[in-house]
Amino acid sequence: MDLQELDRQLLQAHADDDAPMLIHLYHAAAKQADELQDHEASCFYLTHAFVFALEHGAAEAEELNLKLYQRGRAHRLTF
Repeated sequence: MDLQELDRQLLQAHADDDAPMLIHLYHAAAKQADELQDHEASCFYLTHAFVFALEHGAAEAEELNLKLYQRGRAHRLTF
């Protein structure tokens, strides 16, 4: 998915207050940023995915926390 389409989908997911989609899309954006070797952007997107996962008790929170921890961006949490 190209960045413009990803941005469109993120805006729609925010408008719909669709937490599972926001988690998925922010995680996808982080992966795309990694592919472009933009690690700052990737961490930005991972953080957003993580916050939404925490707020909604999503199972992805543990994986996202681990990724942020491995990048030195978060403390390792126990779930």
